[in-house]
Amino acid sequence: MTTALVTGASSGIGEATARALAADGFSVVCVARRADRIAALAEEIDGTAITCDVTSPDSVSALAEAVGGRLDVLVNCAGGALGSDPVESADLADWQQMYDVNVLGLVRVTQTLLPALRASGQGLVVNVGSTAGRVAYEGGGGYTAAKHGTRVVTQTLRLELNGEPIRVTEIAPGMVHTEEFSLVRFGGDRDRAEAVYADVDSPLVATDVAEAIRWVASLPRHVNIDELVIRPVAQAAQHKLHRGPIFG
Repeated sequence: MTTALVTGASSGIGEATARALAADGFSVVCVARRADRIAALAEEIDGTAITCDVTSPDSVSALAEAVGGRLDVLVNCAGGALGSDPVESADLADWQQMYDVNVLGLVRVTQTLLPALRASGQGLVVNVGSTAGRVAYEGGGGYTAAKHGTRVVTQTLRLELNGEPIRVTEIAPGMVHTEEFSLVRFGGDRDRAEAVYADVDSPLVATDVAEAIRWVASLPRHVNIDELVIRPVAQAAQHKLHRGPIFG
């Protein structure tokens, strides 16, 4: 049976991806810091739960030992945004945390699991980026910088692994309405979090992005999707969002 490992599997896109890959026949390793959540998910999808903090070298080393010598698919989904202050007054601790998770955590997990991906003879690395990794916007400096980092790491890895049987893909979603993303970004302020999606007709949801990841993982081993940008119809660009009805 082919095995997939998904970081950030305790909620949102990561959780939805674990479910989608399991439904497609993968044995899924669910990875996140919140042990109770991934344990419940793993039991539901007949997978394996491994508690791990991607910002901790020791934790990631233990993850690799638990995974063993072979892995077919790695989905780096652990990430997130913190704050929306302008550069002038930004909290650099938030910037550091975003970079640690979205970039260094992704690199740390990938470095550690590359031997197992090589051993499969058909490895796939899927990095969950963002349209924020393609264009800047006010109040998003720390997050856009981190997601630009995600994109460049993905591109560099693809170049460096050329000639090996390992595919490298970035999935870059636009507006996705998940349970926690904006709530975490705004420090638990539910009103501010919900205002992000106010009057937007059908923003993406986690299962939309998970389906894209599932599709990439289902392709023949000689087919690489370099990058896939996904937006809701209401979002024509990062700065162009329609608020109001679209679909009858």
